[in-house]
Amino acid sequence: MIPVYRWRLAPEGLATFRQLRAQGLRPGGQPVVAQLERPRRRRGPLVAFLYRIDLARPVRPMTPARWAALAKANAARQICPRCGRDAGYRIPPSLGMCVPCADAPQIAA
Repeated sequence: MIPVYRWRLAPEGLATFRQLRAQGLRPGGQPVVAQLERPRRRRGPLVAFLYRIDLARPVRPMTPARWAALAKANAARQICPRCGRDAGYRIPPSLGMCVPCADAPQIAA
């Protein structure tokens, strides 16, 4: 069982994924060392996993091939599956299509 710390009471030398990323680091395959919990009033606590900073590795730099793959994936998420047009923005997964196509049945009804 991993130790659980309350919000803002984690010991020095531990960081969340976002804190590591802000320092230009990544967990690098190390296991989760501890857990951070932030209480909320009407729901369960927010949970963040903590990693050791001394075992973290530097973030891998983006290569031209990785930039190209990312651009291609983002471009694919902008094409509406219903009308086939480039929406100019990332299509929300909740709609599954561009906004004009999602609103079209409501206007016709």
